[in-house]
Amino acid sequence: MELSTALVLNAIIAGLLLGGLYAAMSVGISISFGMLDVVNIAHPAFIILGSYIAYIVNDRLGFDPILVSVVLSPLFFALGMALYRIYYLCFEKRGQESLRGLAFFFGILFITEVALVLIFGVDYRLVQTAYGQTTWRLGAVDFPLRLVVPFLVSVTMVVSVQLFLTHTFFGRAVLAVAQDQLALRLMGVNPVRVKELAFALSIATAGVAGAFLIVIQPVQPSIGREFIGLAFAVCVLGGMGSIWGTLLGAFVLGLAESFTSTFFGPSWAPAVSFGLLLATLAFKPSGLLGR
Repeated sequence: MELSTALVLNAIIAGLLLGGLYAAMSVGISISFGMLDVVNIAHPAFIILGSYIAYIVNDRLGFDPILVSVVLSPLFFALGMALYRIYYLCFEKRGQESLRGLAFFFGILFITEVALVLIFGVDYRLVQTAYGQTTWRLGAVDFPLRLVVPFLVSVTMVVSVQLFLTHTFFGRAVLAVAQDQLALRLMGVNPVRVKELAFALSIATAGVAGAFLIVIQPVQPSIGREFIGLAFAVCVLGGMGSIWGTLLGAFVLGLAESFTSTFFGPSWAPAVSFGLLLATLAFKPSGLLGR
């Protein structure tokens, strides 16, 4: 196999595996921003919080970080319920969710980051896993398990969320809550309760995504800010409120960054990714799979 062909194949695989991480990071934004109209810019803070919780348990008890995140996801779900209740009572109920609500989530982002700095410092933290140093090779193509395992669990999580939203009564209520709350009330459904539980689900996915992140790369408290634009970019690129679109948009951005990093250098990757976002907004504002 020629070197150029092997390079292209490895770039494709790396891009798809990276896209799995981006999908896990962005599915919560697709729910909160795309379906609930809640602009939760603090979403990456909960991803980093999930990374640090996975790190603590892995460092002290040796448990796999991804398993830890799944087991502890109900805690993030409860945190999301409490956070939305505060947001609703203080801002949404009063019709002040636009600017003041945005400032509220920015404050949550800042407080979480400062708290993590005070507790853990600014040093990078990483985890040890049984598969972290293992790479499968198929011909000239490498499959590092530190990317493969998070990819498989990420895709499973995203597909599970999609099936839950489309095949359950609650899921259909979530899809309808941003469109016609009056109709939901006539059916005996409390839209606020629906939004509270859906927002909690988005925070739970962020906690799990944090474990994927720290398996793939070391983290430090301020790294979450790097993923704010990326998560929203995936959401908009795929189509607002479309889970399948989020998955597709994540793969597109992952491939774009992988090819750019491989052939032009890593510093160009963010520019190409956001260039794709701008092109989508210009030529297909609804996104790849948007309604």
